[in-house]
Amino acid sequence: MRHYEIVLLIHPDQSEQVPAMLERYKTLVTNGGGKVHRVEDWGRRQLAYMIQKLAKAHYLCLNIECDNATLAELETGFRFNDAVLRHLTVLQDKAITTPSVMMKTVEREEARKAAAQESA
Repeated sequence: MRHYEIVLLIHPDQSEQVPAMLERYKTLVTNGGGKVHRVEDWGRRQLAYMIQKLAKAHYLCLNIECDNATLAELETGFRFNDAVLRHLTVLQDKAITTPSVMMKTVEREEARKAAAQESA
């Protein structure tokens, strides 16, 4: 089995359905005999350019270990799901379980907002 990192851009109006989507994808991987090493919800972020007349999207990052058949089934699901604006799958050498640079940035932003609310 190989290790993959998948980044998904979800339609911002579908942010409420993100936990259900994550659960469905994690179940698909585990039922195929794979493992989910890391799941990160980066939240709603500004896009670098407009996609389908949208300026923002909800970002997700998954690090999984699965076989080719499970990966093909996942990517087919992404392709036919209207809520998924874009997806990128990258082959990794090993399982990555540490927080990504993007997640550290998200946590810093949240801490800064919390500190600003406390001081106000």
